[in-house]
Amino acid sequence: MPDILIELFSEEIPARMQTRAAEDLRGLVTDGLVEAGLTYAHARAYSTPRRLVLAIESLSAESPTQHEERKGPKVGAPQQALDGFLRSTGLTLDQLHTHEDKKGAFYVAHLTKPGRPAADILAEVLDRTIRNFPWPKSMRWGSGALRWVRPLHSIIALMVTEAGAEVVPLDIDGIVAGADTRGHRFMAPDTFAVSSFDDYAAKLKRAFVILDATERAAMIENETRNRAFALGLTLVDDKALLAEVAGLVEWPVVLVGEIGAEFLDLPPEVLQTSMREHQKFFSLKDAEGRIVRFVTVANRETADRGETILKGNQKVLRARLSDAKFFWENDLRVVRTQGLTGMAEGLASVTFHNKLGSQKARIDRIAALAREIAPLVGASPDLAEEAARVAKADLQSAMVGEFPELQGTMGVYYAKAAGLPEAVANACKAHYQPLGPSDDVPSEPVSVAVALADKIDTLTGFWAIDEKPTGSKDPFALRRAALGVIRLVLGNGLRASLNTLFSTANEIAGPRGDSFADINEVRAFFHDRLKVFLRDEGIRHDVIDACLAMPGNDDLTLLVNRARALSDFLKTDDGENLVQGFKRANNILTQAEAKDGVEYSFGADPKFAETDEERALFKALDTAEAQIAPAMAAEDFAAAMSAMAALRAPIDAFFTAVQINTDNQVLRRNRLNLLHRIRATTGGVADLTRLEG
Repeated sequence: MPDILIELFSEEIPARMQTRAAEDLRGLVTDGLVEAGLTYAHARAYSTPRRLVLAIESLSAESPTQHEERKGPKVGAPQQALDGFLRSTGLTLDQLHTHEDKKGAFYVAHLTKPGRPAADILAEVLDRTIRNFPWPKSMRWGSGALRWVRPLHSIIALMVTEAGAEVVPLDIDGIVAGADTRGHRFMAPDTFAVSSFDDYAAKLKRAFVILDATERAAMIENETRNRAFALGLTLVDDKALLAEVAGLVEWPVVLVGEIGAEFLDLPPEVLQTSMREHQKFFSLKDAEGRIVRFVTVANRETADRGETILKGNQKVLRARLSDAKFFWENDLRVVRTQGLTGMAEGLASVTFHNKLGSQKARIDRIAALAREIAPLVGASPDLAEEAARVAKADLQSAMVGEFPELQGTMGVYYAKAAGLPEAVANACKAHYQPLGPSDDVPSEPVSVAVALADKIDTLTGFWAIDEKPTGSKDPFALRRAALGVIRLVLGNGLRASLNTLFSTANEIAGPRGDSFADINEVRAFFHDRLKVFLRDEGIRHDVIDACLAMPGNDDLTLLVNRARALSDFLKTDDGENLVQGFKRANNILTQAEAKDGVEYSFGADPKFAETDEERALFKALDTAEAQIAPAMAAEDFAAAMSAMAALRAPIDAFFTAVQINTDNQVLRRNRLNLLHRIRATTGGVADLTRLEG
């Protein structure tokens, strides 16, 4: 069974496209081979700035011969139908067979499709893959019609067996497949032939090309950490930058440079962002957290050990940091002369949304709402309002205009420079959080108040103008905002009514787009997001539904505590069996009420109990009711579930020993009323009718 080596060699592929392109190559080729009837043991794709590579192990040598019986028209069918069948099969009438079933005789074509050599199939699959490759952007060059991300120079298509390597016949717009490639553009530019994947990888390394992007990233990280350690410094982790830089070089060479002393007083986030975004530099920090050195990764070794490269990089970096220093000093001058509220004044002319007004109008709403939320989270209303009014001021700063990803971060620095309280300054960044499922949840009361106000205003605003998420589309990130509210509430153990918060937001904003947000719709949206959030905890959606049916379902903390307790209860034998007993009781009761046209909801009397099992169930319900009511009042859901669990055995015994629908109507009515007590008692904890299974 042959092994396959494919290399598509081109001009530089953008780093952001390489990983996806390698996986697309693997998927398109292997899927095409399998569809044609071939099998393989393993396939792995690689990428460097100038090549996509695919190695396939143990490909079957040819596709199997396929036999097919194709049913045709009935014997005696119109000639037109028979002629059409003959054309589709490529056979003549005398080559057809006749079969019979209960409907009569009909023609059958016995078709044989011979197997094909793997080389022929691979050539077709490669041709189709290359011509239709799903690049996000592609180009044509010269006079040809072929499109590729950058001009494609050569193709290796080798089939390797014990007898040696064979080039797969392939010609794509004049690019003829062969066995030759090139090494590093500058350090080993000559062509060389390869005979297998192992030979290819070894020769590439000797030609200063590390084929595996993961290996290149590891080399960069390890060498950078070692160089930093030798200088008494620490690498600032940046996995995204590491992956990008690994896609920019075929032979990584780590160089450490110095940052001019006049720039060391810039906030570390400014230094890191400027170096990362403009220069693709890594940052090294000292023990105090100051960024004092940078790391650049060259794509070649030089006789002067990178000195010339570093000088050029430091010159460009000085120009970039001079701009950043100017932005920083100019912003500080504005803050010190006008205050942070002065910086924010320009937001009055910045549109947030054409139906929701300016950023300034939005800030006014958030400030008013934060003031109302503050007592619920233990924050000072005055500080919460002040924080809301300055939290987005840095959107008008020159620094955030240059580096939008620093919004919030710069607000903290500017607020401190303006002499504002620390809680107000911290809210400038924290109010955006949590930005995603792994982001930290703010805990400072002022930050929590502003963060909730920001997200709730966003949600009710877009709901009011009917800009809701649909399917996979969520252009205003409303799902993320709802999840943020959920995590803020649960993460801080807040007790707040969503209905009240939404109503307050509506009152503050007034009608938007000639309407208010529908509180019931927004709450339902939150409940859907909550199901997604709790699913990661292993809590089933029907468990949440059973709790949503209870009073107080707009109190997320109460709702989740109840759902967690019920979920834990249902994982026990008592819980599972009790639910089955409850469902049996509920089904019998529901059917009897439908049949009799009455509601059996009161009047169960132990004096009509005939059996010990009936009397035991009466006592068990008395005990459970006495325990469940105070436990639920105290929100001690674990105790309520425990009391409910004690009903499992007496309910099981009751159904084993007692016939509900007896001929004695007094006993029947009494027992149906007793079933209602089971439903009512358990219904005080959760609506078990919502549970599946």
